[in-house]
Amino acid sequence: MNKLLMMAFALCVAGVAHPQSEVLCSDAWYRSIEKKVPTGDGQGHGPDVGSDEWKSVVEFKLGIRGQPDVPERDSQAWCRHIDQIVRSRHASATGSGHPGRALKGAGPSFACDQVEAGSIEAMICGNAELSALDRKLSGVYAAASRKATNEHPPRLKAEQSGWIKGRNECWKSGDRHGCVRDEYQRRIAELQARYRLVPGKGPVRFLCDGSPVNEVVATFFQTDPPTLIAERGDSISLMYLQPSGSGAKYQGRNETFWEHHGEASITWGYGAPEMHCKQAP
Repeated sequence: MNKLLMMAFALCVAGVAHPQSEVLCSDAWYRSIEKKVPTGDGQGHGPDVGSDEWKSVVEFKLGIRGQPDVPERDSQAWCRHIDQIVRSRHASATGSGHPGRALKGAGPSFACDQVEAGSIEAMICGNAELSALDRKLSGVYAAASRKATNEHPPRLKAEQSGWIKGRNECWKSGDRHGCVRDEYQRRIAELQARYRLVPGKGPVRFLCDGSPVNEVVATFFQTDPPTLIAERGDSISLMYLQPSGSGAKYQGRNETFWEHHGEASITWGYGAPEMHCKQAP
């Protein structure tokens, strides 16, 4: 009898070690997700666990509601998608023996366990593409920091903080995912060009309107998207390649550079007239 009791106890322990929560879309799985992503108000009020409303709130809490890659809520694929995101965040919070540090390749460079639900950071944590871009930017920023050691005045750190605030403004965009993706790509390209972290072509001199005063010196960089850094006197402008019918058109904050067959049309400054420039020999 004692032996039978011990066997029954062992089976119960096995059941605890391998709970039904492993079965996607089961009641136990829904409850396990609710524990990790609470949808209630802490007062016992909230949507019925497993309902469509509950799933909508879970998506919101994870920052993925409305994203095109989220499967239909009544599908097994939805449960699998949510399970992967929640597991990834748990790994980011507890992996590698460092609480709050992401496992390599599992999430962004920052800890996901402390982000605010529904925030841009939460959306990044729940999206593989954006997480990969964040990890890439982290590496590029570290390389830029090494080159900016003697920069006076020091500006890289302050600019990065400003960029993060600008990235988080993407919550106002109709396409938040696209907005965040573009912000990352442009920031990565900017740092790679400014701190010469990728190969460049140039400098190439352009003489504009027949006057040496209007000389523009451009250096082109193999970033994604492609960039150029143009210098005119004491002024410097970083520009990004734009779609164009012919030639290569670059756009900066208030400057444009449109090159075609060794000649370029350049505007420098808001409302400035267009200059006609030729590449110097």
